[in-house]
Amino acid sequence: QVQLVESGGGLVQAGGSLRLSCAASGRTFSTYSMGWFRQALWKEREFVGAISWSSGSTYYADSVKGRFTISRDNAKNTVYLQMNRLKHEETAVYYCGSGTDGSGWYPGRISDIQMYDSWGQGTQVTLSS
Repeated sequence: QVQLVESGGGLVQAGGSLRLSCAASGRTFSTYSMGWFRQALWKEREFVGAISWSSGSTYYADSVKGRFTISRDNAKNTVYLQMNRLKHEETAVYYCGSGTDGSGWYPGRISDIQMYDSWGQGTQVTLSS
């Protein structure tokens, strides 16, 4: 099992930037991928992007391509989500998840919430007008 803790959320003006962190602990040796999801009020959890833990390959939802960047620091067992030019509609709780299934790295699986075994508690990102 893996424990995940997100941090870095807060209040930011539309058009601004924010960097989220997700620190992993526990049995991290089995981690294959790390994904970022967000959930707005009354909405389902939505895929944002993911990174391969070993290779660093990334994949993003179309809505955030060119604005968001995922990176990782293997030594620190931490992944980051750099968010630029944030939009008002991106107000949400942002979650990171870890996946242990290494059967494939392709869009249909990467973006599937069922791929992820463990989740952090989430960090609130609020966009102001």
